[in-house]
Amino acid sequence: MTHINGGEAVYRVLKANGIDTVFGLLGGSMLELYDAMHKGREIAYVGARDERAAGHMADAWARMTGKPGVVLGAQAGPGVVNIVTAVAEAHLAYSPMVVIAGAITRADQAKDTFQEVDQVALFAPICKRSVMVTDPSRLAPMLEDAIRLANTGRRGPVVLHVPRDLFAEEIPAIYPKPLALARPGPAAPADVSAIAALLAGAVRPVIFAGGGFKWGAGRDALTALAETLEVPVVASTGHADVMRHGHPWFAGQAGPRGNRVASRLTKEADVMVVLGARLGFNSTFHSNDYVGAETRIAHVDVEGAAVGRYFPAEIAAQGDARLTAEALTEAGERPNCDAWRERFRADMDSLLAERAEEALVETLPMHPRRALGELRNTLPEDAIVTLDTGNTCLQAADRLAHYAPMSLITPLDFGLVGFGLAAAIGAKAAAPERPVVAIMGDGAVGYTMIEIQTAISHKLPITIVVLDNEAWGAEKAYQQEFYGGRLLGAEIESPRFDKFAELCGGKGIWVDGPGGMGSALQEAIASGQTTVIQAKIDPGALMTLRKDLFKAPQKEAKA
Repeated sequence: MTHINGGEAVYRVLKANGIDTVFGLLGGSMLELYDAMHKGREIAYVGARDERAAGHMADAWARMTGKPGVVLGAQAGPGVVNIVTAVAEAHLAYSPMVVIAGAITRADQAKDTFQEVDQVALFAPICKRSVMVTDPSRLAPMLEDAIRLANTGRRGPVVLHVPRDLFAEEIPAIYPKPLALARPGPAAPADVSAIAALLAGAVRPVIFAGGGFKWGAGRDALTALAETLEVPVVASTGHADVMRHGHPWFAGQAGPRGNRVASRLTKEADVMVVLGARLGFNSTFHSNDYVGAETRIAHVDVEGAAVGRYFPAEIAAQGDARLTAEALTEAGERPNCDAWRERFRADMDSLLAERAEEALVETLPMHPRRALGELRNTLPEDAIVTLDTGNTCLQAADRLAHYAPMSLITPLDFGLVGFGLAAAIGAKAAAPERPVVAIMGDGAVGYTMIEIQTAISHKLPITIVVLDNEAWGAEKAYQQEFYGGRLLGAEIESPRFDKFAELCGGKGIWVDGPGGMGSALQEAIASGQTTVIQAKIDPGALMTLRKDLFKAPQKEAKA
């Protein structure tokens, strides 16, 4: 074979770089690529029912595998535009994604052609690069550039727009090899020494660990650092799986979505070593309510521009979280802070006892924290949990148990509702041997419920837990607290999602009240079927998060 078409060229580049699964929705803009995948049979295709959902699947697959998730926007115009939400989500999660976006033919561009839209400009602000391929000979090299850019440095999505005619163009046959990707090293030796000295002299030290440990497969390094120095570790938002649940030096998630023990540690610490995290808004509200004003900070991140951006760093260093943790373990000296350690242990014992009590609350409808407690006590140790955004998931953020590495996938900074179900399918495609559980509110499931059919069709069994409070819970809580309880648009009626799962060929379980969630989860996972567990939960059990956005209600003057 001396010549191949553009679709075959794309297939060969993806295969050479270990992309064994892609996600998308069939369209007429790249049928040559679909044909190449059908003939080659070495890349699995998961066809979603909506391009947004396909993007979330690719995002989750990327987070699980560490490779760029590939999504095919196979229909120029509307199909590609549907992926915008997923790209924005991946952009703010620093998740590597490559969108191969179909575009109208080169001859038809700039003529107000059917389905023509300025796709390049549309994606430019929400990804690392949005670029149009204009020459068939450049298609393969530009796809390699996209893979390289998505998965190096601060990871993120890249959108490659390919005119329809380029997939059919004949080019000399290519035989691509895997890309060699540059990887960062540890912080500079002088910085490692300075951080080690700062820690050794600390009275109230804490390690603030972020997603850098997940991308760098650094859980063992972080655990070894904590055990060597006997210093408590807190996790940034959405990364409560950076250490094993229940580890004696792990405090769980800090910040506004975290627990009181972890948040006290970061506020009262005299020294905080930040590794692989930005100290961004989601974890700190950029407020000294969560990071002490007098705390001395050593900050290490793969992206130098993020270091010291929101809180001043006494030691600012650029480097990989795992390799820096390993260097600090070698160089570090156990600080003399036994009183701090003892208080931490006592506080954790108190928090665990509190959580155990929550799991026994007897109310009808069920309190969401009772449901979460039952799930926490039942989740298998190798389970992957995907969370959504919303009031119930806010309460779930630090109330679950994550034991194995890469066990938690959340929307992170985009705060997206409707993420969890599709993300669960992507996670299952990446790790088919592990149980995957999506925990969502009833409003969130409605966004992507048709993807239950996708999971069933592609034999990717997942469990979806619907905690149904008949409301857009976060907004309802704000209307109740700040607007005198005047509800408009906050209350919703949802169908029986468990029955919908059965209509799709899956399994449905209805939970009537306290005591049934754990057994339902066990039954769902054991069945090997895509299952929806639906439970009514107390619609009054809401909590507000962003109190800074609203003014306290004024008391009405007496006549």
